[in-house]
Amino acid sequence: MSAPDDDRRARWGHWREFRTAPKKPPPAHGLKIKKAGTTWWGQRWIEALEHVLEGDAGRLGRGRSYARAGRVHDLHVERGQVLARVTGSRPKPYQVTIGLAQLSASDWKRAITALAERAQFLAELLSGEMPKAIDEAFQAAGSRLFPETRAELETECNCPDWGNPCKHVAATHYVLGEALDRDPFLLFELRGRSKERVLDALRRARGGGAASEAAPLPAPGTSIDLAAYDRAPGALPALAFSFDAPASHAAVLRQLGAPSAWSEEASPADALAPLVQRAAEAARRIALAEPEPAPAREAPASEPAPSSEPAPRVFRPRTAKKRTKKAARRPAKR
Repeated sequence: MSAPDDDRRARWGHWREFRTAPKKPPPAHGLKIKKAGTTWWGQRWIEALEHVLEGDAGRLGRGRSYARAGRVHDLHVERGQVLARVTGSRPKPYQVTIGLAQLSASDWKRAITALAERAQFLAELLSGEMPKAIDEAFQAAGSRLFPETRAELETECNCPDWGNPCKHVAATHYVLGEALDRDPFLLFELRGRSKERVLDALRRARGGGAASEAAPLPAPGTSIDLAAYDRAPGALPALAFSFDAPASHAAVLRQLGAPSAWSEEASPADALAPLVQRAAEAARRIALAEPEPAPAREAPASEPAPSSEPAPRVFRPRTAKKRTKKAARRPAKR
């Protein structure tokens, strides 16, 4: 028998063992998901998975089952790469690696410039949400945030399944989709930039980064001309104010999250958002010198229309009358 035949027989035996071996129970620390794609960006990631990977429905279905059973564990996202372990039929978990092509420094610079043109992008990102039109800004900069081609996505698993994606890779993708639902900034991590780095670049781009031309304040101990004390030492920088309604109320509360002692079912942001919104609207009216809206008057209750039907009669049982003292002293007739 030739060497290639021996290799094929060995691989076929390995595959039969893989197909017939009983699955190990899920690990106690597995990442068991309920539903991936509850947000628009999480759903977009799942759609990209099913479109870009072009995997068959059977493998994707088994991957979803693995993800729901908690067979994916030790998930790490770092520098555009996802590392995970998936418990399958073998005693030793399979190693899964998923890599997304990182954007270059020039791509990120153009994308930040495009994002900074709209204040709503920064407001929604600060509130922990991914703007729906964010990919339009990336495409205008000549790049993209979500993968669209197979060349952008590299997957690897040390299982004997020749298919790509295998069910272990698909399971990791679904777990990653639920992680994206909770933290959309993982998309930036997969493209090579951290959340802090992106937000800091957006703040600097929105602020212009230009230094003020006003004269510096005098150093401590320097004599001050009292006659010119109340005058500005130089030209003041131009100030611009915006009183537009925020894209999302209680953004800071959502960023802080719920404290450990919080026991209510609703989050602090959901509970306090109406109060924050009313306070913001009142501050906006004061800034714009708008009159306070008059309270809505309640409509007077209308009298019921006379009915042609007679009023119902109410019958009550008779009660025994109390006997007076005089009647009580009177002897009863025999």
